[in-house]
Amino acid sequence: MAILALDIASLTDSLVNILTVAIGLGLVIFFHELGHFAVAKWCDVLVERFSIGFGPILWRKKWGETEYALSLIPFGGYVKMLGQDDMDPSQLSSEEIAENPRSYTAKNVAQRMGIISAGVIMNVITGLLFFMFAFRSGVDTTPAVVGDLQVGMPAWNAGMRSGDRIEAINDRKIEDFNDLMRATALSSGKLEIDAVRDDGQTYSVTLDPDITGTRRRIGVTPAEGLTIYKGQGSEIPSISPGSAAVEASPALEPGDVVLAADSQPVTSASELNQILSNHRADPLTLSVSRKTSEEDGSSMEEVDVTIPAAPFRTLGMTMEIGKIVAVQDHSPAAKAGLLKDDRLSKVDGQDIGGDIDPLHLPDYFGDRHGQEVVIEVKREAARGQAEIVSVTIVPDDRGGWVEPPTLENSPIAISSIGVAYHLQPAVLTIDQSATPEVNAETPTSEGDTNEETLSPGDVASRKIQPTDEITKLELILPEGAKSDGVKDATISIEIGETNLAFAFWQMQQFPSRKVRLTVQTPGEAQTRTVEIDTPLADDWFLPTTRGIRFFGLSRPRKAETFSQAFTMGWQHTRTSIVDIYLTLRNLVTRQLSVKELHGPLGIVKVASAVADVGLAPFLLFLGFLSINLAVLNFLPIPILDGGHMVFLLWEAVTRSRPSERVVVAASLFGMTFIVALMALVLYLDISRWYQGTM
Repeated sequence: MAILALDIASLTDSLVNILTVAIGLGLVIFFHELGHFAVAKWCDVLVERFSIGFGPILWRKKWGETEYALSLIPFGGYVKMLGQDDMDPSQLSSEEIAENPRSYTAKNVAQRMGIISAGVIMNVITGLLFFMFAFRSGVDTTPAVVGDLQVGMPAWNAGMRSGDRIEAINDRKIEDFNDLMRATALSSGKLEIDAVRDDGQTYSVTLDPDITGTRRRIGVTPAEGLTIYKGQGSEIPSISPGSAAVEASPALEPGDVVLAADSQPVTSASELNQILSNHRADPLTLSVSRKTSEEDGSSMEEVDVTIPAAPFRTLGMTMEIGKIVAVQDHSPAAKAGLLKDDRLSKVDGQDIGGDIDPLHLPDYFGDRHGQEVVIEVKREAARGQAEIVSVTIVPDDRGGWVEPPTLENSPIAISSIGVAYHLQPAVLTIDQSATPEVNAETPTSEGDTNEETLSPGDVASRKIQPTDEITKLELILPEGAKSDGVKDATISIEIGETNLAFAFWQMQQFPSRKVRLTVQTPGEAQTRTVEIDTPLADDWFLPTTRGIRFFGLSRPRKAETFSQAFTMGWQHTRTSIVDIYLTLRNLVTRQLSVKELHGPLGIVKVASAVADVGLAPFLLFLGFLSINLAVLNFLPIPILDGGHMVFLLWEAVTRSRPSERVVVAASLFGMTFIVALMALVLYLDISRWYQGTM
């Protein structure tokens, strides 16, 4: 009975969501067409049909002289007036129809301009109203605070840090993280960023956005908050299975809010992360605020929770270090003269890859902050010959792995000196004492494998040897294990020259998963697959949240009065209009890829997701959709309102109407363009759905 009740509740929620989305999208279309309809009636034009949707009519009802209809294709609508029909543009130049005083073409230019522009004006007004009601109700927004920095991307290269609050980009005030992303994606040229450090220090940087993807970006993610994640029927757990936080005493609970760490009050995720980094090797006590079991949940209690340290998982082997791929501006490395494409070879006389694991370099430098460290690098000289360059660096006080490789091609950052390097997939040495027993599959012929259990010595001598290369790393959820938030039972990462560091970091993020490697000996076509249990390091610890998942940082934006709501709504309306024109500009200049566009299916998907969050975010979305419809409809494209306005402007200037030949040809061009554009965005929507990325 309980399961049945849950199913009914879920079905009811789904139906309510579908109905909400349908009504919301229908209202946006309705108000646009209502603008045309109302002004046409005011000008005494005969309106033959008012339809929500295009194509075959599903329902119709005639009141007075106008037929009201719902049509099959719900992505639009139309008002059909006597003398104006986009499907028959010749009516615009028909003298016979123009003789009817109630026809659209019989009206003067000013009246026709009013009728054509009314839909757009109505969308701007309703968009403003949607924004006003959203802000009056209160909207939870994501502040423009930096969470993770993607190593090697422009923000990291410029020296920005986690916890920084971005206040302006190119003199545009940044209200929230979505505003930050839009200001970046829709920019042109360099970005002038004004920001504030977590300690209140203001600074400005100038940088060139990354343009290798589908839009311009600087490489930052939103900050987390201090409230432990609590999913609503979600498979994403609040504590990562297999992590140190699972062993917390007493247990952490979803919805707990962190107040202090190691007896130090914390007010932000960046402060918490700093304490976690400083005490990475020690058990840590968190003070959390927790709701009691009172029925109304209003009573709170403070609970002290102790979490053990989280050691790194290792593969029991040392990999080859790659070249430096990024040097931070004004960093100790930059001041010492280190360059991109240098290869670190020695630190304090120790060979990297022999005496010290490349993965340990971030901690090595972080532990020696304020001290001199001697570095040797190999640098390509003239004619491809390498020279050895020695420099002395004094690292800053920044721990190792505080800026992890979170993207597939992210390098490893040594944050204390400001360099980043890739990890190569070639095996240098194997630690036989650390290599556990493995279950290996040895291919004997294509499609055939033999399974055998190998001892550590067998692994070293037969399955994985120095000079072998890792070609794939798979993270496998054990059968019957608790979900770790990823639907796929196997996370498969094809290893190349730039993503082994990312794969290694994913091992740390999903500690309950087993690791399977595919390796290949240079010169051999055959690969070998080895499934291993990764050993935990004895003296190497993660600086992160030890497996706790937090909600994203959120701040309410609420207007206290309708006057304030109008001000906030108008500002949002104006910004939305400008952003749409900037989107069009960047599409034309190819600074924004068409792959960023969404069609009807994408719009419905987003609308559904936003409606699930709450009414205020949904109103905000409808407001943006209304403004979007207004701007796009007023573009000078034949059959759109803007195209009709161009013809009317021509008539106002020349005192004569365009010929039927011109009108028909332009309308056919406009129709072809719109159909082609619709086909493109539908293709993009279907592609995303097929790839599971919609």
